[in-house]
Amino acid sequence: MNSREKINRIFNQLSKGAVGFWTGNPYPDTEKLYLEKLGVTSREELFEYLHDDCRWVIADRAYKHPEGKPIFDIYGGRGKKAHGEGDTLLNASPLRRLRSFHGPILTIWIFRTFWRKCASIRIRWFLQVFGVLSSILLPIFFGMENYFIKMYTYPAVVEAVTNHVIYFLAEANERFFTVLGNDVDTFFFGNDFGTQLDLLISPEAFKRFVLPGLKKLIDVARKHHKKVLLHSCGSIYKIIPLLIDAGVDALHPLQAKAANMDTQTLAREFKNHIAFVGGVDTQELLIKATPQQIKDEVRRLRELLGPNLIISPSHEAILSNVPLENVIAMAEAARE
Repeated sequence: MNSREKINRIFNQLSKGAVGFWTGNPYPDTEKLYLEKLGVTSREELFEYLHDDCRWVIADRAYKHPEGKPIFDIYGGRGKKAHGEGDTLLNASPLRRLRSFHGPILTIWIFRTFWRKCASIRIRWFLQVFGVLSSILLPIFFGMENYFIKMYTYPAVVEAVTNHVIYFLAEANERFFTVLGNDVDTFFFGNDFGTQLDLLISPEAFKRFVLPGLKKLIDVARKHHKKVLLHSCGSIYKIIPLLIDAGVDALHPLQAKAANMDTQTLAREFKNHIAFVGGVDTQELLIKATPQQIKDEVRRLRELLGPNLIISPSHEAILSNVPLENVIAMAEAARE
C-alpha cells in the first residue's frame, strides 16, 4: 500500500492500523539546517528521508496578475504590516466600503502550467494536499480587531464583503479542481479560529459569519469528490461538532496545549467522527524533549487517536529551535 492509498484510507475512516506521517512545513532556515545535517540538497530529499506520506502544494501560486499584484491587493502593492491593519477604507462609511470593494480577477490562473511543475510529486503517488488555500475568517479590509467589532456594529457589511470573497474562492477552486481532476486528493483550507484559551469569536458569531462560507467551499470539494482537511490553530473544541456536520473529514493541527484540545478529550468525543492530523506539541515537547520522549508521545497519540490519524506537529511551521533528531524520532515512531 503506497502513501496515497494509506492516507485516503485514513480520511475515509477505513485505516486498519497504519497511521500516516506529515513532517509539516519547515521554515527556510530550519530546512537549510536540516539539509546540512543530513547531507541532502532539497526539501524533497528531506521528506523522502523521513518517509513523509504527504505533500502540500499551495495553488495560490498559480495566480498570475499581469501587473504582478497579489490575489487581494488591499494595501496598494505592499504587504500588511500587522494583523490589526485595515485597508485605506478602514474609516470610510460602511456603504462606501461595500461599493468600493472589488475582488481579484478570476481569469488569470495558470493551473496547468503550475501543475506541470509538480509532476514529480504526482508520479510518486503521494497524497497531494491541494486547493486554493482559502481563508474563511476574513479580517482583510477591516483589520482583525475592527473585523470583530463590525460583526456587531455593521454585521450586514461584514456579511456582504464575506459573500464577495467566498464567491471568488469557490469559483477559483471550482476551476482548479476541474482542470486537475483526479490528481488532487484533498482540499486543504481554513484559518485560525481559536486562541490558546477559547474561540476568537463566539459559536453564534461563527455560525453567522464563517460557517456559511465554509459550507460553500466544502460543497465545491464534494462536487469534485475531494476529501476536506480543515486547518485551525487554537482551542476550537466548541465548534468541532459544527465542522463535522458541515462535512469536514479531517482536522489539523490539533494544538496540543490549547484548552480542551488535549488528546484524551478529542479521542473521547470525536474519534469516530473525524480523522486527525497533527497533535505532536510544538510549543514545548518537540523543542525540549529527548527523542525517546518524542517516540513515547507518538505512541500515546497512536493509541488514543489512531488508526485514522496522521502524525504531525501541532503547528505545521517547524522553527529552527526544533532539533532534527526529534523530527526523525517523530517520523520513526509514526512508522512503527
